[in-house]
Amino acid sequence: MKRRTGQDRSVTRNWKPATQAVRGGTARSEWGETSEAMFLTSGYAYDCAGDAAARFAGEQQGMTYSRLQNPTVEMLEERIALLEGAEACRTMSSGMAAMTAAILCQVSAGDHIVQGRAAFGSCRWLTDSLLPRFGVETTVIDARDPQQFADAVRPNTKVFFFETPANPTMDVVDLEAVCGIARKHGITSVVDNAFATPALQRPLEFGADVVAYSATKMMDGQGRVLAGAVAGSAAFINDVLLPFTRNTGPTLSPFNAWVVLKGLETLDLRIRRQSENALKVGSFLEQRVPRINFPALPSHPQHNLFNRQMDAAGPIFSFEVDGGRAQAHALLDALELVDISNNIGDSRSLMTHPASTTHSSVAEEKRLEMGVTEGMLRLNVGLEDSEDVIADLDQALRAAGL
Repeated sequence: MKRRTGQDRSVTRNWKPATQAVRGGTARSEWGETSEAMFLTSGYAYDCAGDAAARFAGEQQGMTYSRLQNPTVEMLEERIALLEGAEACRTMSSGMAAMTAAILCQVSAGDHIVQGRAAFGSCRWLTDSLLPRFGVETTVIDARDPQQFADAVRPNTKVFFFETPANPTMDVVDLEAVCGIARKHGITSVVDNAFATPALQRPLEFGADVVAYSATKMMDGQGRVLAGAVAGSAAFINDVLLPFTRNTGPTLSPFNAWVVLKGLETLDLRIRRQSENALKVGSFLEQRVPRINFPALPSHPQHNLFNRQMDAAGPIFSFEVDGGRAQAHALLDALELVDISNNIGDSRSLMTHPASTTHSSVAEEKRLEMGVTEGMLRLNVGLEDSEDVIADLDQALRAAGL
């Protein structure tokens, strides 16, 4: 591969996703390194004052400041855009920085948002608590029913915001139907695709306008760094999102960008192996717990929709026990291999109790409305041998009286 081949869309768009994940976006320096270089710099020097003025005026190509551009960060942005099938991408310091920027960059006082009720706790805080302070109203609906999106539309509705699959209930949204409603009304659809990644689901192909990520999860894949990303049309990224991020500074560090670049190289391998493991573990748990929320299983009511939109199961699902928080915590405390951790997307198997961790900031009434009960546990199935994970869950279930 030549020094700039990875940046040439006329070439890279013809590569298969596995090739894009390894080579897409790569721009080699004059030293010809095989692995992407890490440019740990905050600023850039110019040969003359005129060059500095020309770059700031947009008349000369080049970097000005790492809050705006960085070679390592730009390589990651190009790679994610390729994998997503997007025209452009901007990365940010965390998943919540990405979600916040994707929403705030396009709303003003007096605007209205429609949001799926099943969502990560901080995403609900964003719409339930932060946006009302600035005069932006949100209608929360059951995103499993496309008609509820249509019924919630107002003349001032600007955004549909939802996760699919949702955290932690695993609700699945009909992307084609909901994004079609948004397009009909001139509304921007913003989809949180963190549970699937572009390796398993590409919302833009179903009509979504914007896809947002916590790249901390499966994209990194080994629990090392925080990162976020927003992908969409060049017009949205450059004309709507960039003015917001340029001036508010939710910037991704070059080091973190480099780590995620390395993670993407193995994303397809990891997520498919973890999906296989998750199906085995989920099938075991289905026989042992009262309820399991895993649309990859044929027994799930949204199984057919899930299969139409996703290429594999993904590593994450939730299940419920009848003994509430006490029994859920007892099960967690009995684990010997699986870690108690509120992260997901890791190569290690992790489990958490959402009601007391990731969704503890959500009022109980809203939490229950979302479907996050005191007996719910969320499991991220890792790359360990699935038999070892099942054995650990088996003994923990017995210890918790299940």
